[in-house]
Amino acid sequence: MDIEMLKRVLFVAIVISTISCSFIQKTKTGLKSNKFLVLYSFAINILLSILFCKSFTNFTFMYSIWVGLFSFIGADTLFKALEGKLNSYTNLKEKNNK
Repeated sequence: MDIEMLKRVLFVAIVISTISCSFIQKTKTGLKSNKFLVLYSFAINILLSILFCKSFTNFTFMYSIWVGLFSFIGADTLFKALEGKLNSYTNLKEKNNK
């Protein structure tokens, strides 16, 4: 097992989680329903990880997918840490409708 590579993948996943959390928070009002938020979050994490890894690292495509998966899993922890500081989907929709 390559522990050093795992550390690098997890470090990049932390960076991606932070970026995707902000992006999802700003764009989730465009969704028609709260049901799609998990799929939207997964897709954004995978897409951002592939783009980020291809731009700033020498990770292979498979490692980029792992970064996206770890960032998606870690985003849940980040959302919980920021609980009360982020607006919910319902609150954002209500603000946009006013």
